[in-house]
Amino acid sequence: MRRPLIAANWKMHMTLADAGELAQSVVEGCRAVRDVDIILAPPFTALARVRKEVSDSSIGLGAQDLYWEEKGAFTGEVSPGMLKDAGCDYVIVAHSERRQLFGETDKSANRKVIAALTNDLMPILCVGETDAERDRGVTYVVVDRQVKEALKDVAEAQLDKLVVAYEPIWAIGTGRTATPAQAEEVHQSIRGQLAKLFSADAADKVRILYGGSVKPDNVDDLMAEADIDGALVGGASLKTESFNRICGFQRRT
Repeated sequence: MRRPLIAANWKMHMTLADAGELAQSVVEGCRAVRDVDIILAPPFTALARVRKEVSDSSIGLGAQDLYWEEKGAFTGEVSPGMLKDAGCDYVIVAHSERRQLFGETDKSANRKVIAALTNDLMPILCVGETDAERDRGVTYVVVDRQVKEALKDVAEAQLDKLVVAYEPIWAIGTGRTATPAQAEEVHQSIRGQLAKLFSADAADKVRILYGGSVKPDNVDDLMAEADIDGALVGGASLKTESFNRICGFQRRT
């Protein structure tokens, strides 16, 4: 059984005080959650504050992005070593907003995945199609390409440190959500692609998260699907009650 992972992506929200208060509320509210990994990914400015709040809990710390160089004249960027020094265990790579708004490509995603793995950070690789691509019927072509290109030169032995997040772009921040069946079909395809690139055994161990307007009222149905191993949560992670409910999803049998 793959251990579920629920990741909060706070995006460009939270002052230091807000981040500390929310992190503390999540820690308190999720103490009873068992057999689920939970991570918080605040803005860079709040990493130290959130690290302080989660340090005595089982909740992990993640970053929202990284640069692939260790140091140098790269104004505004943050290196893998800096993230490790800040206490991060995870890092989100190639989120659709990075792809759409800041020119992230499959090639840069690949560099970031390798940099994360090399520096003992667990990358959460984001893949997903636009509404136009889904309408054209090329969802699987697009997602397969994104997975293949991002994992170029990654060794099979490194897959136990990899997380993939399927986030259909048409369902991010729109209130629209892929049905559990739609999400499961793409998750199955991603696992199949990983099996082709590496092996069935390795693919079976990779956690694949769903990201796209995950909320308390749909998380139970999403998590009932065999290949959905968790959630990458955006807006609903900014409120204690909704995020804690998502972390404490009810398993359906």
